[in-house]
Amino acid sequence: MTDKIFDSTTLERALAFARREHNLLIDGQSKPAISGARYDVINPATCERLASVAQAGAEDLELAVKVATEAFNSRWSPLPPNERQRLLWRLSDLIEKNADELAVLETLNNGKPVREARFMDITNAINTLRYCAGWTTKLNGETVSVSHPGSWHSYTVRQPYAVAGLITPWNAPIMMAVAKIAPALAAGCCAILKPAEHTPLTAIRIGEIALEAGIPPGVLNILPGLGTEVGEAIVSHPAIEKISFTGSGCVGQRILATASHSLKRVTVELGGKSANIIMPDADLTKAIPGSAKAIFGNAGQICNAGSRLYVHSSVYDKTVEGIAEFAHSLVVGNGLSPDTQMGPLISRPQLERVCAYIDSGLKDGASLITGGKTLDIGGHFIEPTIIANTRQSMSVVQEEIFGPVLAVQRFDDADDLAGIAELANGTHYGLGAMLWTNDLSKAHKLAARFKAGTVRINGGGLDPALPFGGFKHSGIGRESGREGVEAYTEEKSVMIAL
Repeated sequence: MTDKIFDSTTLERALAFARREHNLLIDGQSKPAISGARYDVINPATCERLASVAQAGAEDLELAVKVATEAFNSRWSPLPPNERQRLLWRLSDLIEKNADELAVLETLNNGKPVREARFMDITNAINTLRYCAGWTTKLNGETVSVSHPGSWHSYTVRQPYAVAGLITPWNAPIMMAVAKIAPALAAGCCAILKPAEHTPLTAIRIGEIALEAGIPPGVLNILPGLGTEVGEAIVSHPAIEKISFTGSGCVGQRILATASHSLKRVTVELGGKSANIIMPDADLTKAIPGSAKAIFGNAGQICNAGSRLYVHSSVYDKTVEGIAEFAHSLVVGNGLSPDTQMGPLISRPQLERVCAYIDSGLKDGASLITGGKTLDIGGHFIEPTIIANTRQSMSVVQEEIFGPVLAVQRFDDADDLAGIAELANGTHYGLGAMLWTNDLSKAHKLAARFKAGTVRINGGGLDPALPFGGFKHSGIGRESGREGVEAYTEEKSVMIAL
């Protein structure tokens, strides 16, 4: 179907890196965990051992915090903004230079199709670094006219947190790592990154590339390990002033509870159950493939996946038939194959979770249009699945499945914008919403009614210039855009009597 985007030499380099005995990266040095603990990383497409990685604990975090604080005071904060900008650009250039190898490594570790890793995730990471690099020279305050009695020179400044703790998920490892590293370093923070335990390899490689780019030792430290150990230690450490977490809602709630004791600044980007609405006037040649990609991309393991589909009755049959045909045509398999369009789920427990949701939906009275079966091809594979005749109360509609499962409902009145918005807003999530229509008036009116952090109309995707985050249980705070960089700073007001 497609040409390979990597050669045998690139594959061997990626495999050689994966097979190394990986350690923690602290102060620019590869260090084993103080406890000596290690764990195995598994290739989800084959269920085979891919790598051995050091498992960080609280003692390792203490060392990382110490060196990060020292690096902030002596090597990072004193740098002129344009020098930080140059180093972030250099990092982006080196990621671009090594993009094919990083894509293969990401596919080995995460399972997603290598083309998706290369041209979506890594391209986005490069663009994010370059976007954030531009903000290093623009994090300005302003002069403020005050009415306080007397003569005053008053102004505001933005100051970075010394050490930021960054905790990333397994569904888009390199893209999410860079989405946090780039704004943190651009703002002037030093960072301690804990990648998801399933997928630490590209984060470790990024740490090495950052040193090659000239980013001083201690500015970026990589601590793979368990969330219940080093992750909780990061959140509770008093010297870590800022936390940025992307992951599940239950973990996000625990992080917020822990951080509340010290009033630590926290950004949490949590789950989603995004609505996708197709109006009767939609261009189905775009809406059908767009809707299919929105749920089957990355095997549905996307927080903003369009997992709830609402289709007007007049185009319902054609739409569902078209998405089912798209699902049937998808090549499911090992992401390293140039033909693969959908890879495996990340783990056996995740596969079992997705299957349980499908069974639950069918027991609740939904009907299976296509898919629903696991595939015995070596890893954690499942067919792209469509479930119709769902109701708002069903768990497959209300809860985040994080798999390639589309729950479909129909609606009848295209002029009942309040009713359509009620359907879209009818979960405790509020990360995203999608809408397909050629009626500009309805598009604007519905966009205003959706309780979602991102509304995509007739397509769209990620862009580092746009703030990203959620309403309701989908999180607190924003990443990307100006807001995402400023989140790593505190604003200070200064008054000088003249």
